[in-house]
Amino acid sequence: MKLMKFLNVVLLIFSIVLLNSCQALKYKKVSAKDYPPDPKLRIKKNMEEGRGFRLMDKVQKRGSGNFEFASSNPLWRATLDTISFMPLMSANYSGGIIITDWYSDNSDKNESVKISIRFLSNEVRSDSLSIKLFIKQCSASNNNCEITENTGSIVKELNKSILKKAAVYQKQLKNKKKREYIVTETPSEKN
Repeated sequence: MKLMKFLNVVLLIFSIVLLNSCQALKYKKVSAKDYPPDPKLRIKKNMEEGRGFRLMDKVQKRGSGNFEFASSNPLWRATLDTISFMPLMSANYSGGIIITDWYSDNSDKNESVKISIRFLSNEVRSDSLSIKLFIKQCSASNNNCEITENTGSIVKELNKSILKKAAVYQKQLKNKKKREYIVTETPSEKN
């Protein structure tokens, strides 16, 4: 009997320690100004921010799914938009790499540029991209070409431009996910 009580106490202490490490149970300091006093308005705010659920929401919407794939990744979209002027040799979303073909504007026929972009993460951060820029310079007399990697300011500007667009796309995607919640009255509230 004493052994059972002892095991119950140990199990209770172990459960408290285990549950204490969960983020959901940790105390979060909040301000009363952020939450309206009316329960219906609180529910509406939580539902619009995506912190709630509706029991019959999925049942009422019968139809095909929403397949966005790569278009839902803001970093991928921003990269493709930024280098859209260049012909692509390879764009592999699942592999996380985009390689352009050699590109030359009409100002210098003997020089062309190639960009290789690897995605290290889906998060919009400065270290999420690995950008390599290669410059091919060919001499007009003997068709001898030299390829060098450029790590200068062009790579930094390209990275900065992609991250700016990705931040805008991410904000748009976040706003798109918010849905308006319509408060309906129950029959008992109408009376």
